[in-house]
Order: sequence, then structure tokens, then C-alpha cells
Amino acid sequence: MLVSLTVGKVDAGVAVLLTEDKRLIEFPSILLPPDIHSGSIVDINVSRNQHAELIAEQKFGALQSEIYEAFGTQIPSPPVLRCRNATQTSVVLEWDPINLATAELRSLSLYRNGTKAGIIPRDKLSTKISGLAVDTEYTFHLILRTSAGQYSSERLTIRTHKMTDLTGITITPGVMPSQLKDSLAETVNKIGAKLIDTVRIDTTHFVCTEPRGQGWEKAVEMNVPVVVPDWILGCQREGRIVGVRGYYLDADPKHRQLGPSQSQQQQQQSQQVQAVQRMNSARDSPRIEHTPPTPERQSHEPSRANGTPGSSAEPPTPPPKPRSERPTEADDETGEGRSSYTGSVVVAREAASEDGDGEGSEDTERASQTSEQHRGSNAVAEQEAMDEDGKFDEVAL
Repeated sequence: MLVSLTVGKVDAGVAVLLTEDKRLIEFPSILLPPDIHSGSIVDINVSRNQHAELIAEQKFGALQSEIYEAFGTQIPSPPVLRCRNATQTSVVLEWDPINLATAELRSLSLYRNGTKAGIIPRDKLSTKISGLAVDTEYTFHLILRTSAGQYSSERLTIRTHKMTDLTGITITPGVMPSQLKDSLAETVNKIGAKLIDTVRIDTTHFVCTEPRGQGWEKAVEMNVPVVVPDWILGCQREGRIVGVRGYYLDADPKHRQLGPSQSQQQQQQSQQVQAVQRMNSARDSPRIEHTPPTPERQSHEPSRANGTPGSSAEPPTPPPKPRSERPTEADDETGEGRSSYTGSVVVAREAASEDGDGEGSEDTERASQTSEQHRGSNAVAEQEAMDEDGKFDEVAL
């Protein structure tokens, strides 16, 4: 399309052009011929360049796709929280590097039991929480705030150890004799603790005999307790974690507990008291020995005098026994061949007190006299029966 315009005014940058219907158009002077002036008429041919328009559209679409691939397909990942180590009063938490994608980090916060515990620095991948209660359960989680939104980690539940649980102890050895270091490693293995070579955030104790070396300097910088190897032996002996105050390098050895632990001493004392009580109860309780009582001999005199019901005559008298069948002295000693046997109750009472008042011996003498009287009466009865009948009667026991 061809358009004729009249130049009204020409400046260094802009020229004013007039249309036939007296409309003003500002037009760049650099696009006009160099020899024009006010009143000149210029023809401008205006047409649409579709080919160039298509190329520009393709370039714009490619740019939009590149922007989407770079900023629209990836989002920040929620943090993954883990527990590296736990002790009686502290826990060490760690997490993977934060994936922000194309977003910007605003803050990373740690929460304990639903309450904000603090803000984590950007370059940290672990943290240590101290001052916790013994054998108590805690819940931790991280909240990541970015320019693309807010993301939370899974809740991590941790229970601090009991005083008898030594698996949370992590020891870094320092300067000490090689033989002592080998013994330390063996003791650490026995109690279930861990031994690492360098001082880290999860190091609970630094063990050495001399205050020197890079490990010792780092332990002091990180405020890690520096103790002597006897502290490990104390934990093994006690079966629980012991205080470190008496095991510092400059501590007085008199404050360290040596020998059996307090719990072992109490157990030994209780066992001794129980043994003494058992001995006293055994000495005070009486011992009673029982022998069967002497059965009474059946007498046939009533049947001889009155007769038995249903019988008209007395039973025949049994023939006398041969002399060899009569009881002998050996039979009397062993108790065999007697028609009846005597019995007695012998009560033996031990002295109830150490002063020995003699009551037990008097009771024993009385019991012996009573037994002798019973034996004498039984012997007289047997002799009378022999004199009367000249034989022993058959006795049904």
C-alpha cells in the first residue's frame, strides 16, 4: 500500500508528517531521505512481511520452551531427616543436601515436638541437639521455605538412651601408648560403643593420656569431653555411663571410683544378710523326731471268761514254741522276734540362744527317762505273760 505524506517539520530525531486529512504522524528522521525539508512530499509503501513474522514466532516459541524446561519442570524436594547418633542427653541429626531446583532458599528450620528449635545455616548438613532428658521420646522434623513454596520432612521419632545403654558412646582416641590403645579398642567393643578415627559432630568423648595433637585441639574447640582411658573401664565396671568429672586429664585420681561398683556392693551386702537370716532361722527352729507308738497287746482273758459269740468252746491252746524260736539277745537288739515293740518320742531341741541356758539338755533327759519307764513296764508285762502261760501269745497287729 502506497501512502503520500507531506513533511511538516524535520528535527534531528523526529519528523512530523501530515496526511491528506490533516493528521499528524511522528516519523523517525533517519528513515527519510537526507535531502528533504518542510513541504516535501514522501511516498511510503507499507506491506506485511509474513515470512519474517513466521521466523520470529518460531524463535519466540523456542525461547518459551527453554524457559519452561529450565524453570517449570522441577520443584524443590522435601528434606530427608535421619538420626546419626543418640545418647542419654543428646541426638545428632543429619539430612541430604537440599534440592532447591530453580527456587531460592528462604530458610531451613528444625522443629522439636512441634516447637521451633532453631534455624539451620545454609551450609550445614547436620546438627546436634543437647540437654535432653534421659530415656525420653522426642519428635523432630525440618521445614524448608523457598521461593517456590514450603516443604516439610517426615517426622522422626527418637528415644534417648537409658543410663545402662552404652551403644551411643562414640570415642575418638588421641595420644596414648599403642598397647593402651589396643586395650581401649577391646573394651569399647565389649560395651557396644563405637570407635572412630577423627573428631566429628557425633564424637561424644575424646580419650587420650597427653593433651596434644590435632585431634585434641579439635576436641577442645568443639567442646568434646577429654578423658583418660580409665573412664571406659569405669563404664564397663559399672555397667552404665559414669560421670566424666573425675576422669579429666587434670582431675584428681582420688575422685575416681575403683573396685566393685556401688550396685555390686549393695548386692553382696544383701546376700550376706540373707545368709545370716537363714542360719538364725535354722538354729532357732526345733527338730522333732517321731517313732511309731507301741501297739497294745490283745488280751484273750475276756474271751476265756465269757466266751465269744457264736462259739460253744474255748479255742484250743497252741502248742508251746520250741526254745530255739524264743527271742534271743540278738533279736532284742535288732527288734526282731518281739511280740510287741516299744516306741518313744525323742524331742531334741537346740539351744535358742548363745548363752546356753541348758533347757534343751533337760528336755532330752526327761524324754530319755520316760522312754526307759515305758521299756521297763513293757518288759514286766512280757515276763508276767511268760510266767502265766509259759509262752508268747500270738498277737494280731
